[in-house]
Amino acid sequence: IAAGEKIPLSQEEITLRGHAFEARIYAEDPNNNFMPGAGPLVHLSTPRADLATRIETGVRQGDEVSVHYDPMIAKLVVWAADRQAALTKLRYSLRQYSIVGLHTNIDFLLKLSGHPEFEAGNVHTDFIPQHRKELLPHRKTTAKEFLCQAALGLILKEKAMTDVFKIQTQDQYSPFVSSSGRRLNICYTRNMTLRDGKNNVAIAVTYNRDGSHSMQIEDKTFHVLGDLCSEGDCTYLKSSVNGVASKTKLIILENTIYLFSMDGSIQIGIPVPRYLSSVSSEGTQGGAVAPMTGTVEKVFVKAGDEVKAGDSLMVMIAMKMEHTIKAPKDGTIKKVFYEEGSQANRHAPLVEFEEEESDKREAE
Repeated sequence: IAAGEKIPLSQEEITLRGHAFEARIYAEDPNNNFMPGAGPLVHLSTPRADLATRIETGVRQGDEVSVHYDPMIAKLVVWAADRQAALTKLRYSLRQYSIVGLHTNIDFLLKLSGHPEFEAGNVHTDFIPQHRKELLPHRKTTAKEFLCQAALGLILKEKAMTDVFKIQTQDQYSPFVSSSGRRLNICYTRNMTLRDGKNNVAIAVTYNRDGSHSMQIEDKTFHVLGDLCSEGDCTYLKSSVNGVASKTKLIILENTIYLFSMDGSIQIGIPVPRYLSSVSSEGTQGGAVAPMTGTVEKVFVKAGDEVKAGDSLMVMIAMKMEHTIKAPKDGTIKKVFYEEGSQANRHAPLVEFEEEESDKREAE
C-alpha cells in the first residue's frame, strides 16, 4: 500500500472465517496498578501449539525479562469456528500457561475472559475500570482445601527426594532415608506451618496407616490423599480432599509452593526460621527491598536518619517508570546499600534499619 502497488484481493474476495483471540502475556502485577516487572523466568511452560493455537515469543525457561525492554513475554493466539468456541479455547490455553519467577497477568486474563459481559461481547475501552472490583478483587485468604493440597505436595516432594537419596546411599538404615512418619502403635502427627500472604497457617498433619493424611487447620479436619505424577517436564499433584478430586501442576522453588489449577495459580510460602535467614520477608532487619530490577535515581536518606512508616527513602527507575520506595516501619536507618545511579536487582535490600528491642524479642 505504501508503495502504491495494487492490493491482490478486493474487499468482496475477503471472506470471514471463524474467530480468533490474542492474549498478551506480560510481566506485570495487575494487583499493583499493573506495575511492569523484570526478572528471571525460573519456570516456563506453555500450552501445546497446534493449527489453532500459536505462541509468539522470543524467550524460554531460564531467560530474563530485562528492564531495558517492553515486559511482554508472549502473544497467545487461538482460533476456532465461532467466538464462543475461540473464547473457550483461550481460557483453556491460559490455564496451561505457567510462569514462576515474576508476576504476570495470566490470572487477570483468565478473570477477564471469564467475565459474563466479556463473554457477551459487551467490550469497550472502559471495560476494566467499570468492572475493576470483579477483575481485581481484594486478596482473600486461601481456601483451606488448597492449603491441604500445598501441604500434601510438600510432603510428597520430600518423600520423593528421600527416595532418591535412599537409592544413592550405602546405608539403607540411615534415619535420613525415612520420611514415612511411621510410628509403633500410634499414628504420627507432624506440625507444619505454611505462609498464606502475610499470615502463618498452622497445619497438624496425621500420617494414617493406609497412606492417607488427616490435616487439621483451625477447627476443621480434612481427609487428604494423593500422589505425584510426571507429564513431560511438569509434575502434577493428583489429590483428594474430603472426597473432592483434583489435578494441579505443582512447582516448589525458593521456599514457595506454586499450584496451577483450572481456577488459576496459588502461591503458598514455606516460612524460613530467622536463624536460617539473615534477610526476612521485609528485607534486611525489616528494611525496604527493591520491587523490581532498576536504577536508583534518588536517595533521600542516610545512615543515622530517623524515618516514619511511609516516608520516601529513594526513587527507582525501571521500565521508564518511577517507583518511590517507602519506609515499611518507623525506625533509624543503619545503612543505605545503594547510591544514586547504581543498579539494584529485584528483591535486593535497599536499606537496613537499626534493630529495635521488639525485633530482638521476636528473634528470641
